[in-house]
Amino acid sequence: MLPLTGEGAPHWRTLVAHQRPEWPSPAELGDVTDHLAALPPLVTPQECDTLTAQLAQAAEGKAFLLQGGDCAERFDHLSTRAIHGKTRLLQRMAVILTYASSVPVVKVGRMAGQYAKPRSRPTETVDGRTLPVYRGDAVNGIGFSQAERRPDPARLLRMYDASRHTLDVMRAFARDGTDLRQLHKENQDFVSRSPAGARYDELASRIGQALSFNDACGGLPLRTTELFASHEGLLLDYEAALTRHNPRSGRRYAGSGHMLWIGDRTRQPDGAHVAYFATIDNPIAVKVGPATTPEQALALIDRLDPDRRPGRLTFIVRMGADRVRYLLPELVEKVTASGAPVVWVCDPMHGNTFEAPGGHKTRRFDDILAEVAGFFDVHKALGTHAGGLHLELTGEDVTECVGGGTDLGFDDLHRRYESACDPRLNGGQALDLAFLVAEMFNPEATGAVAPDAAVNGAARGARHSNSPA
Repeated sequence: MLPLTGEGAPHWRTLVAHQRPEWPSPAELGDVTDHLAALPPLVTPQECDTLTAQLAQAAEGKAFLLQGGDCAERFDHLSTRAIHGKTRLLQRMAVILTYASSVPVVKVGRMAGQYAKPRSRPTETVDGRTLPVYRGDAVNGIGFSQAERRPDPARLLRMYDASRHTLDVMRAFARDGTDLRQLHKENQDFVSRSPAGARYDELASRIGQALSFNDACGGLPLRTTELFASHEGLLLDYEAALTRHNPRSGRRYAGSGHMLWIGDRTRQPDGAHVAYFATIDNPIAVKVGPATTPEQALALIDRLDPDRRPGRLTFIVRMGADRVRYLLPELVEKVTASGAPVVWVCDPMHGNTFEAPGGHKTRRFDDILAEVAGFFDVHKALGTHAGGLHLELTGEDVTECVGGGTDLGFDDLHRRYESACDPRLNGGQALDLAFLVAEMFNPEATGAVAPDAAVNGAARGARHSNSPA
């Protein structure tokens, strides 16, 4: 029996579930979801509540969310090394952003469940042949054949196993902790090698001084240990099967990840995704695109956070570099006037995708940076809080986005284009972005931030780092 059919829970199966795969065998799907419903959840209510509390701080401008990882995880790319690469990159970026903002950075991986993707069309045509579109490894295969593209419910079990492995690696990484001095040394090495390193050198030196200042004063051991996992809650059959009732609190939690989000294509207030998300107590987010009106945003708040619980709801804004400055202000103003304590997060990736000569989907680093700058400027003008960044990135040296410190061009895209769907920032580009975003917190961050203030922000992050994942 699926957990979502309990007393008081809206039955999302009676509503339209946009982007739901056309599973060929309902009986086979039922067997798989029954199996999932009998398995242990992947995350605990306590971990989810810890993240909610930290996001409540971000809503008040007392913390900053850094959320990042693959566009679409792949079963055949699953490895401990790859997981370490992404988590290490998030940690290195967090050192830079913690110093610049003087607040703790909440680190959330876009991983351990990001195996399904919404698509703009149900089919694709290659050389005159039309097949179902690839919807992520949780649904079908990327190979262009009838067998590969057939939706297969058994893949949901592989998704569970892959996500469990990823969380196990993340938890081990978190238990070991990471010395901020070592992360800073790696960032200094990046600065010394980067063609754009001269611009970052002053800030990197100031971070080093802050860490030395902490040591000289006998300050807190600066170790970072906390990591959370998030993904788009697209496949409601999977999510409902892993939803559990917590008998201690009487609340319901999605057991598939700490934080789930609703995509821009599935955020209909009367749709199945919103109805399901309204029943869980995890921190949740909604992607907000350029077509989102203030009235729609307020309706989503009423459905998803009627009690106005700080940290419960995040709006991930994906407007595009050329639209964020004139579309975002009214949205922020009207939501703020309603009293809803949402976290405002910038996704500068999805509104800036285009097809490069040669056919590769790509993004310009300058467009990504421009959208973040517009996002920060809007919040500064309104006196509200820029609460975080949501990025598609990888620790691998891929060539999927153009620009950045090494100035990748269109001719470089073919060298290591490995994404299954959308282009990601590579490690160098992600660090470039972190250094440049650091300047947005305070234009004088490269020279005028007091070392003790920056260390206090980092120390708060270390002091609050006690969750197992």
